[in-house]
Amino acid sequence: QLQLEESGGGVVQPGTSLRLFCTASGVDLDYYVIGWFRQAPGKEREGVSCLSRLNARGGTTYYADSVKGRFTVSRDTFRNKVILRMNSLKPEDTAVYFCAADHGSQVCRSDWTDQFSDVNDYWGPGTQVTVSS
Repeated sequence: QLQLEESGGGVVQPGTSLRLFCTASGVDLDYYVIGWFRQAPGKEREGVSCLSRLNARGGTTYYADSVKGRFTVSRDTFRNKVILRMNSLKPEDTAVYFCAADHGSQVCRSDWTDQFSDVNDYWGPGTQVTVSS
């Protein structure tokens, strides 16, 4: 059973940067499509980014419009982690951030925000990010 865990959250000031990490034990995350999502208080869960399997043909990385140009997702293959680098953070980025894993797909779909809703997909418990002055 795959268990995901997010880490790296915290309280930061606007304009600063933070890195979030998605890790799993016992499995190679390179074989999973990884999504990052966030949920702010009183709001619906929002897709942040989607990263296709390592070396997947035709794989596309997606970002929500609200984070495009500020957030970057990548893999640390050696350490079996997926990293979400968040720059120029804004108060509206405050949320609990989750990573999700889809083993059944090779690439992120164009409807990637709905890609991780299968019962065979996996979700971490989340990590809190607070952007406040």
